[in-house]
Amino acid sequence: MVSEVVSWSKALLFAITLSIILSAFVIQPFSVMGSSMEPTLDGKNPDEDNESGDRVMVLKSSYTLGGEPTYNDVVIIDSRLSKERTMKDNLFESPIVRKILDSDYNETNYWIKRVIGEPGDLLEYIDGKIYRNGKALEEDYIKEGMQFPFETIEVPKDHVFVMGDNRNYSLDSRDIGPIPIENVLGKVLFKY
Repeated sequence: MVSEVVSWSKALLFAITLSIILSAFVIQPFSVMGSSMEPTLDGKNPDEDNESGDRVMVLKSSYTLGGEPTYNDVVIIDSRLSKERTMKDNLFESPIVRKILDSDYNETNYWIKRVIGEPGDLLEYIDGKIYRNGKALEEDYIKEGMQFPFETIEVPKDHVFVMGDNRNYSLDSRDIGPIPIENVLGKVLFKY
């Protein structure tokens, strides 16, 4: 009887440990907050408790293992650019760890955006359109034309430029600047 309890305890401990590792470093769910990615994703209004938004499953391992975000990837970013990210951050972002520790997790630090520019790209705003390296972007995913210009920028090395699909209601690289690739947590696989 005791050996059976020990055996089950080991199996349970292994399953919990594996689940934490997978949710911290491989694949993780996130909630979409706000309207910055409409019409692609509907977000929860942070002021309304009874209103729900889309949830997305994010592949974290694609960037953890050295891959880099590419054009049109919809990604989760940590908007706290002055904070150096560590493995501890990934661990404490895991929904399982948050539940175990009953942590006061702040999802507003994590933004979901679309990659518009990669390192070395020159991005310009001309007559309501975004130009990347002199060529106008075809953006059939945006909600409406952009009303507010931004200054021409060359995306620095090891950074990406991200924007929301609802350009007129999105805090993004136009506000906080290019995003260090280390602050890109993962790529959205699907919404549910």
